[in-house]
Amino acid sequence: MHLRNVELFCEVVSRSSFSKAAKARQMSQSAASQAVQTLEDRLGAVLIDRSQRPLSLTPAGQVYYDGCRRLLDTFRQVEEQVFAINDRVTGRLRVAAIYSVGLLQMSETVVRYREGYPDVSLQLDYLHPEEVAERVRVGDADLGILSFPRAGGDFTVVPWLEQSMTIAVPPDHRLASRDGSSGPASVELIDGEPFVGFCGDLRVRRRIDRWLKAAGVSVDVVHEFDNCEHIKRAVEVGSGVAILPEPTLRRELEQGTLVSLSLDAPDWKRPLGFIHRRNRQLTTAAERFIERLLESTHGQ
Repeated sequence: MHLRNVELFCEVVSRSSFSKAAKARQMSQSAASQAVQTLEDRLGAVLIDRSQRPLSLTPAGQVYYDGCRRLLDTFRQVEEQVFAINDRVTGRLRVAAIYSVGLLQMSETVVRYREGYPDVSLQLDYLHPEEVAERVRVGDADLGILSFPRAGGDFTVVPWLEQSMTIAVPPDHRLASRDGSSGPASVELIDGEPFVGFCGDLRVRRRIDRWLKAAGVSVDVVHEFDNCEHIKRAVEVGSGVAILPEPTLRRELEQGTLVSLSLDAPDWKRPLGFIHRRNRQLTTAAERFIERLLESTHGQ
């Protein structure tokens, strides 16, 4: 029971919220609050400052949290070694992914993974890229899924796939009627166009800016968003054109709400990959998850 309370405490801290931690653990908020209160009573110290929003750790809470994370990591590693003896895949797997990946490739794979490994408790969160990296860095996620992932420092990268970039326009745009039989489109076609882009702090935006500059193309950035879904909605209502990974447009192309133009720039690709802590060995559950996603997108 004490270990369960420790896990709940760490969950509350990582999410800065009792309610979010309770939802992730499929329990009531009052039960999560009581678990932390039990630890505080036992230690004779307040661990979480509840007067602030978001919640913050007290000095005693920070010491306890750092120690508990190390304890839980060691405990899970020992469990993993025991389970491996019987070739059993179990435990807890926490995955943090950028929005566009979660909404595209992962839904069906997650269902199959849970069916194939029912003893694994899979927790999947869709976040801003910086939050994905931070979750993995501090140990609150076992795996992260990012675009343009960088190895080195805290992270090891497992490459996944590369997605071709394409121009997205609304159906009534002048370029939407372009005859696809004429081959891939030149990026020069959007020179001077109103443009809906990613936020400037994202790697994908910086890469697109470099591509456009190298091609001698200038666009008028009218909106910036941190994920593909918001960009697509803005293009649909006619705010401008966008450059997006082709696979992220499949639903809109099927529904006829967007039109895509393949680019004559074969090197314009968005790489996707998995990141994990450099000093932490992947669990069998994490390895199987990566294998399932690699299999599901083989040949893309």
